Amino acid sequence: MRAQLLSSVLLALGAHGIRILQSNDDGWAEQYIRVLHDELNNAGHDVILSAPAENKSGTGSSDTEPSPRTQACEYNSCPAGSAAVGNNATNPRLNWVNSFPVTSARFGVETFAPQLWNGQAPELVVSGPNVGSNLFIEVQFSGTVGIATYATHDVGIPAIAFSGASSGRLAFDAPVETQSTVYAKLATQFTNAVIASGVPYLPDDVFLNVNFPKAEGDCTDPANFKWVLSRINPGLLSERDVETCGTDRLPTESSVVNADGCQISVSVGDSTDKTTASADKQAIILQKLGGLLSCLE
Repeated sequence: MRAQLLSSVLLALGAHGIRILQSNDDGWAEQYIRVLHDELNNAGHDVILSAPAENKSGTGSSDTEPSPRTQACEYNSCPAGSAAVGNNATNPRLNWVNSFPVTSARFGVETFAPQLWNGQAPELVVSGPNVGSNLFIEVQFSGTVGIATYATHDVGIPAIAFSGASSGRLAFDAPVETQSTVYAKLATQFTNAVIASGVPYLPDDVFLNVNFPKAEGDCTDPANFKWVLSRINPGLLSERDVETCGTDRLPTESSVVNADGCQISVSVGDSTDKTTASADKQAIILQKLGGLLSCLE
């Protein structure tokens, strides 16, 4: 409840609708990304979706020019023999690219955004929610994270990578499942808090890696979740973290997501190597989002 109230206050104090580019590595027709698309639009943002034509999980930062489809897109969302890129026939803001996640995000930045926003670029890139967590070693191979590091490092657009521990792939036109709604509402709440914190939303070469626990039991009500500042890699040989909650070593993402109490890990990632960012950059995020963050319980 505290997090929801804070988000409302932040919005009242100046958060506003911005231009958001959405992408993922599970495919443009996956339910998670479509439900989040609706939530972000309902929150007043101007959202363009540009994602792979099919599931491309685990492809990291791969990027190659798209090619025509020989088979239908995932969930039969485009016919066999389609062109290399395409969109929803009734909604040009829903786009697919027949290539890797990073390629789809690049097309969003370079092609779809200028077309639909009169030459303007995205102000924020939102990747995911991924179907399944992206923790520690997984971060290096995640297309969801690859999109975020492309945005922040290659084109200088702040980015958030969201992932959810609940498994199971869901089609865009199937009945909406609880976890899809929960993750979409939480991702929108966090996105709004980042926006309300003011520009620049993130330091240079930094992305945020956000992992939701399983949406089950008590963790099906967005009001029950807490946000915890964490680190991607264990950091046994790393420099110390920003000091918070009485320590200068942040908990790992895994320890947060696997703990009881519906706790969400929020890691400040270094876009150059996909590991934990330095303490000074963590401190900036702590200052900007400190009112939203809790200590690990």
